[in-house]
Amino acid sequence: MTARILLVDDIEMNLRVLEARLSAEYYDVITAMSGAEALEICRSQPIDLVLLDVMMPEMDGFEVCRQLKADPRTTYLPIVLITALDQPSDRLAGLEAGADDFLTKPVRDLPLFSRVRSLTRLKLVTDELRRRAETAINLVAEDHAGDGREALARLAFYGEDADETRRIQKYLKGAVRVEAVADAASLIAAAVNGAADAVLIDMAAKAVNPLRLVSQLRSKEASRLLPVLAIAAAEDDETAARALELGANDYIQRPLDRHELVARIRTQMRRKRNDERLRQSVEQTIELALSDSLTGLHNRRFFETHLATAVHRARTTGASFSVLIADIDHFKRVNDGWGHEAGDRVLKQFSARLSDCLRSSDLACRFGGEEFAILMMDADFDTALSIADRVRRSVCETPFDIGGELLDVTVSEGFAVFDAARDDAASLVRRADQALYAAKRGGRNRVGTAAAA
Repeated sequence: MTARILLVDDIEMNLRVLEARLSAEYYDVITAMSGAEALEICRSQPIDLVLLDVMMPEMDGFEVCRQLKADPRTTYLPIVLITALDQPSDRLAGLEAGADDFLTKPVRDLPLFSRVRSLTRLKLVTDELRRRAETAINLVAEDHAGDGREALARLAFYGEDADETRRIQKYLKGAVRVEAVADAASLIAAAVNGAADAVLIDMAAKAVNPLRLVSQLRSKEASRLLPVLAIAAAEDDETAARALELGANDYIQRPLDRHELVARIRTQMRRKRNDERLRQSVEQTIELALSDSLTGLHNRRFFETHLATAVHRARTTGASFSVLIADIDHFKRVNDGWGHEAGDRVLKQFSARLSDCLRSSDLACRFGGEEFAILMMDADFDTALSIADRVRRSVCETPFDIGGELLDVTVSEGFAVFDAARDDAASLVRRADQALYAAKRGGRNRVGTAAAA
């Protein structure tokens, strides 16, 4: 997997050396020699990762990072700060500015490329979610731009050193509730069962291979998106890089700095929450696209998709199913005589009664206006007729409340049973529609049945 990487450094020699190393690995590399130039590039063209020097004149890397993370267009862009500064306070400043990681000069190949691969992989997932949820990006960005102090509810920690476990619990007190687990099975269970919001694994564990734990967490559907952080020994770049390759989101090396640990956990949780919001936005967008906003029923597009599936299933298995079309009688008179608000009340109440009359396997959709369609799986003629008449009686036997006034309403219906030898989706709906019009011609408030195809 390749990616487009922006290198930012005010010293040209540093740019050329790092550019050569990344280009040798087939990355598409762009360079900038100032913070202002970097901001312009990130806002004007697609970038997958920024490698950003901290010590620059006019605008340092911390400020560039803060501005990128505050901009909805670039808030999801992974940023790695690169600098000669190596104090815990420097790393903390970078993480609090919104950086995803902090590499110290001279940058070694193993941590560099493991970070690049890990972060560009995560960016690919987030970009796909954003493409599906563009209508909600502004909402997400506003929510993201809070105080940056999201609290983590539950962290499952696996480690074998009791003293270090107590030390980590002390470090994270007030920011996270640490649940120490005694064995690998307990860790997997906590992750899969939703008892943990993130996982921290000590790579020094001996009773079980900690790298295998990372792999197992990523292989299970329920924990595939859970943030996983690793604790590695000082200078053990190989184990840290291997953890990232297997799916860990981040790592911290010993000796542990309390503030850096908290900052890294918060960074991962912030990304997790942003991705969750994007996923929710995708689900809501799909729901809106396939649902009728007034009645809450599915819409015609959804019905037609499921009808095609039902036809295929019936042809394959021989299962029976029916389609029913229902139309509220004289609905125009309701709108003309009592107003559109009363009409909306009738549609909502009709939809509720319709849903109450159907089986759990039946699918009710609003076709448009006052017309509704019901897909009744495994329904032969007698079953479909029974359901249709139950719907009809539920409408005509109890008046509708249209805002303090009761209104008598009736419905006409027509249904057709699928005939595998003759029907396709269109002909089945057409026959049900013909049965509906026969019911209307026959006096309304009745159920019409379709002739054979």
